[in-house]
Amino acid sequence: MNANWLNKKNIIRFVVAMFVLFILLQLVPYGRDYANPPATQEPKWDSPATREIFMRVCKNCHSNGTEWPWYSNIAPSSWLVQHDVNEGRSEFNVSEWGRAKNKGDEAAHEVREGDMPPWYYLPPHPEARLTKAEREEFVRGLVLTFGEKVEKGKDGRR
Repeated sequence: MNANWLNKKNIIRFVVAMFVLFILLQLVPYGRDYANPPATQEPKWDSPATREIFMRVCKNCHSNGTEWPWYSNIAPSSWLVQHDVNEGRSEFNVSEWGRAKNKGDEAAHEVREGDMPPWYYLPPHPEARLTKAEREEFVRGLVLTFGEKVEKGKDGRR
């Protein structure tokens, strides 16, 4: 294979094409719906500490109090942010407590297993990192606030 295609002219073409593609991506209308509907009802938290940790770690995706970061204005990252907020609010939203299908009983399990917050959320949100002690306290508070869904094994037991 001839390596002559990797010359200055082709590199410039590639860079210009990527720049044009990046600009065109900004025209896609998805990822800019920054609605924060009013809160209708919050759960009865077991303690102010549980609520404080939740608001520090989870509120951007699991409440109507999302703080939209600067990168939520730039595609394609805006698409990921919008998708995660939409999905998070639809699964579990403390600003709309009492609605059907609000899966609070899964929250403790997700945090305990390290599935929440997601790994890719942590680098731009270092405040969402939990120490081991915070995680344990938070899981206890989530169980006391929302209960806990019991997972059954294949044999039907816990």
